[in-house]
Amino acid sequence: MMKANIKDRCEIISKNFKEINPERKGLLEKLASHIQEKFNSGKEINLVYVCTHNSRRSHLGQIWAKVAADFYGFNINTFSAGTKATAFNQNAINALRSAGFDVEKLDDATNPKYEVVFGENKSSHCFSKVIDDETLPKENFVAVMTCGDADENCPFIPGCDFRIGTTYFDPKSYDNSILQDEKYTERSNQIAMECLYVFSLIKK
Repeated sequence: MMKANIKDRCEIISKNFKEINPERKGLLEKLASHIQEKFNSGKEINLVYVCTHNSRRSHLGQIWAKVAADFYGFNINTFSAGTKATAFNQNAINALRSAGFDVEKLDDATNPKYEVVFGENKSSHCFSKVIDDETLPKENFVAVMTCGDADENCPFIPGCDFRIGTTYFDPKSYDNSILQDEKYTERSNQIAMECLYVFSLIKK
């Protein structure tokens, strides 16, 4: 069962899709259409969210896509990756915690692994990695590019059968400012809304 506070957040967000502009909706509908084709053909659905450092936006995409699919009754696999490996950013983690997730740090490495829990037996495993990491699917996956830099620097991603650029403004520019937490929450909510919109369009 999904955590009540996260389910409540999803229900509120899903009533406000009108906030997504028409051009953006058109882009998200292309992603939904591809996922629908996979679902219709009985194929496993694997989404890999990609940004340069795999530290903020790509992790938010990985987590919220998993939640959104679960909210609408779909079981999918979500991952994140970058063109460089750094670490899951603490400000992004804080935004997830404020949204109701339990985030458990699993080790003390410079690039720690985390379990992000959104319900009973419902979680995402997160750490920073590059696109060819052994933990990622090698074929039959969608590459969702969450930043323009990664889109430009990953001109070819081996194995992906669909690639789409849903770029987001990087909240990193607000680090150590009075707007830091607000902007990370804003970006988390935007990604949540767009993931929910995509899966609201999928028909069983």
